[in-house]
Amino acid sequence: MSEKRYWMIVASKNHILRGVQAGVAQANHGKAAPLKRMHVHDRVLYYSPKVTFEGNEKLQAFTAIADVVGEAVYPFDMGGGFVPYRRDVKYLACNELPIRPLIPTLTFIKNKSSWGVAFRYGFFEIPKADFDLIAGNMVKEKANA
Repeated sequence: MSEKRYWMIVASKNHILRGVQAGVAQANHGKAAPLKRMHVHDRVLYYSPKVTFEGNEKLQAFTAIADVVGEAVYPFDMGGGFVPYRRDVKYLACNELPIRPLIPTLTFIKNKSSWGVAFRYGFFEIPKADFDLIAGNMVKEKANA
């Protein structure tokens, strides 16, 4: 068994909520390659720069946490000619967490003044310590809600 890895997927909140409802992960507008890098038992954080894909309302928060549970990366016909690739995940109960208070302590953000650059590729691996910091605060807030 390979060592557990920790991933960040960047998507609007409305797109992430679709994935939560379906129990799946999609990344980078439906590309298969990012999902193939993940393995069962890896963990995923979701960051939403905006509320909706189509809109301009900023969110800038971590919006979901999931565990990879499915081995397969598979296409799914969403209609209208859009056939993205998906992977089965199990979402954990959590609350949104604004990113701004965490920027100084997150090690995957190298340039603190241009922190948004870290999210530009839409899918990337993060250190376990950063995952634990973010996820711990999201779950802790859920427990206090």
